[in-house]
Amino acid sequence: MLKLLLAEDDLDLAQTLVQYLELEGFICDHVSNGIAGLNLIKQHSYDVLLLDINMPRLDGLGLCQRLRDEGNDTPVLMLTARDQLDDKLQGFNAGTDDYLVKPFDMEELVARVRALSHRRSGQIQKLSCGDLQMNLSERSVIRGGQVLKLSPTSWRLLECLMRASPFPVSREALMDAVWGDDHPDSNSLKVHMYNLRKAVDGPFSGPLLHTISGAGFCIKPPEADTPDV
Repeated sequence: MLKLLLAEDDLDLAQTLVQYLELEGFICDHVSNGIAGLNLIKQHSYDVLLLDINMPRLDGLGLCQRLRDEGNDTPVLMLTARDQLDDKLQGFNAGTDDYLVKPFDMEELVARVRALSHRRSGQIQKLSCGDLQMNLSERSVIRGGQVLKLSPTSWRLLECLMRASPFPVSREALMDAVWGDDHPDSNSLKVHMYNLRKAVDGPFSGPLLHTISGAGFCIKPPEADTPDV
């Protein structure tokens, strides 16, 4: 079941959207300003974000830009009454993935949400966690100023974990990300995760790569309260 966040300050419209989306089988949280949206996004994992441009405290464009700057690659569908090309370009420059002009058809909204939910945003080029930075365009990984050398498999594993951070990724999802439908034996993932942990955490004092019992693996800052097993 897909989980959405709607950031919309028109409460009547928001109520209508939430009710319709929930009837379509989505879970939909709602906030009425950008700051509340930013706080909720830091606490929960969403499949798609629906952001109105004109909101108090922090507008949709500012919220989207903040998320992209922080490495959040959750797909963003911008909802707005602005229909000029410059307005749309401004939205895409802020990191939005799709654009829907009010008033819109509910069925079109659902179709676009479903399409966006199948992928992570392509707007993100830099992922970070603590002192670990992953630059996707330059294909480089740096921790504490030190360049890390990763195998292609370790790179794909780390990218999958960084995109989900700080939430865990299951073993099955990691194998899907690296090998697709052609999974190797379970020992292969174990060996590659050992090598990735050695590269990411070996030379450093605080661990970033954690094994979460019953959930898989996650990348979190050293100060985060994460149970290792």
